[in-house]
Amino acid sequence: MAGTPYKINYFINIRHLRAKWMCPLFLCVTVVLFILHQYTISSGYFTAMMKCTLPPGETLLPQDHIDNSLDLWSRWDVRTCTSWRAPIMWNEMFEKAIYDQYHVEKGTSVALTVFAVGRYLEVYLKEFLTSAERHFMVGLPVDYYVFTDVPHNVPTVQLAPGRTLRAIPVKRYERWQDISMMRMKAITDAIDNLISTRNQYVFCMDVDQVFVGPFGSEALGDSVALLHAYFYKSSVTEYTYDRNPKSVAYMNDGDYYYHAAVFGGTWQNVRNITESCHRGIKTDKVNDVEALWHDESHLNKYFWLHKPSKVLSPEYLWAPEIGSTYEIHVRRMIWAEKHYGVLRG
Repeated sequence: MAGTPYKINYFINIRHLRAKWMCPLFLCVTVVLFILHQYTISSGYFTAMMKCTLPPGETLLPQDHIDNSLDLWSRWDVRTCTSWRAPIMWNEMFEKAIYDQYHVEKGTSVALTVFAVGRYLEVYLKEFLTSAERHFMVGLPVDYYVFTDVPHNVPTVQLAPGRTLRAIPVKRYERWQDISMMRMKAITDAIDNLISTRNQYVFCMDVDQVFVGPFGSEALGDSVALLHAYFYKSSVTEYTYDRNPKSVAYMNDGDYYYHAAVFGGTWQNVRNITESCHRGIKTDKVNDVEALWHDESHLNKYFWLHKPSKVLSPEYLWAPEIGSTYEIHVRRMIWAEKHYGVLRG
């Protein structure tokens, strides 16, 4: 027992040392976390990722709207609704079967428009269509409308029952910017002449992307916008809005930055979107102005003035070069490899 006092003193000293170092360490960690918290708030870096502020138990929309089935509090790491009560769609928020049953009973039919002009057709279109057949609105009637300058080169794709493909001839412009902008007029015309009599909903997409996961009926809504993968955690000051006051697309403030590669809604709302954007583009041309990101700049302006009823998270179109990030649990569509040097030459 002679060694016992020594052992007791040893453990007492160890405790003192721990207390001596642990208190300053705890203080340092607290200070660092506080600084980071203040930085993220002041910089607005996580503005788009703030939690939904809707009180638990309160419905998102009036009456028995299908989007009231969403579990807005299932995701702690992302914002799941906007300030104007539009859902922001993330994995784990919804039950796919609920939406599928709703739209099957409703008899929903969806139009998917895509532009494949010049070499975009031969490089991207077949993979876009075949991957869409595997993942886009599976179980619902879908009509593909391919706008192209070479309709006879549209590839043959095996389509599921109740799904059709139609090639719509369009003029090929010399500048890819003009091709990008003229699609708004072409979609408006297609809605008037074809889509309005066949489809309740429309999605408009770029061809240089690939479906890699379920892109289902939960994405349908009155008007649907997509958060841009590169800006969904950025502040408003970092968004690449058109800052030129001479352009119709001019924006000094906004909610989010939306990607023009995917937008949709009911045919009536999509027609309003495309007609408004085309009108803005025409006005800019008269004034010898071109918006910074062309039709995307005009689309962002439209959604700033007319809030979308549903917002898709970047899961619905992810850029693989960004790498992995903890909040992206599922990738539903990804950017295809870009070959701008060849395609836009």
